[in-house]
Amino acid sequence: MNANEQSRRISVITPVPVPAAAQPLFRAQVPPECVRPGTTLEFSFAREGGHFLDSHYDSALATAFVLEQAEQAEADGCDAVCISTMTDTGLDAVRSRLTIPVVGAGLSSYLLACNLGERFSVVTLWQRWVPFYLKSLKQYCLDERLASVRHINTHPNLEALLTGKEEVVFAALEQAARQAIEDDGADVIVLGSTTMYQSHRYLAQKLAVPVVNPALVGVQACENLLDLSLSHSKACYVEPEFRNDGLLNNVLSRF
Repeated sequence: MNANEQSRRISVITPVPVPAAAQPLFRAQVPPECVRPGTTLEFSFAREGGHFLDSHYDSALATAFVLEQAEQAEADGCDAVCISTMTDTGLDAVRSRLTIPVVGAGLSSYLLACNLGERFSVVTLWQRWVPFYLKSLKQYCLDERLASVRHINTHPNLEALLTGKEEVVFAALEQAARQAIEDDGADVIVLGSTTMYQSHRYLAQKLAVPVVNPALVGVQACENLLDLSLSHSKACYVEPEFRNDGLLNNVLSRF
């Protein structure tokens, strides 16, 4: 490591339980060549909670387990946390609790898309995720920059992701993206899930507009904040007057 290269650790949290056999697929979301020298990525997965983040119920359950992983990451000395999902599950709560930088892959991807074009479309797998993109974009005051949300009505597979379905799924995603560009006026395409990273290279080669891969964007947003010595504002994400970590730990210890 050169003298100018700084050693740092980023915790990448997947907010759903992932079978052990599938965890290497999630770690492969960020290839080693896309990580800066001196940066170590530490992947963790929710022990329990929501499974597909397809409902507000799922999101509420997942938030508690994201908090558990994030608190542990800060206690273990990690320098930043990336919540690796387009729903940004638990983002506000974790930012309130932690002082190290906390990034959501969803917000980071939308902001990057706004920097690349005037209007963007989200292309995703599953219809059940659509309301969550719309909700987040309204919360972030970015809904006016949205051209459309297109989906291919395919149920997510947490054990194989897109492996083995590339020929069919990639073509369907390409068609949806082309409709977003040609019919909806999208200047940029945002992949609707970090689990769709396997389709990024294919779509980027096929389409004439930028394709945003949230799995990479979230991690690199963490690196940018660390480079700039910045973290989220505690005037917005206010520290709790009383930290009741014991209650949270007692509840989660039952699982």
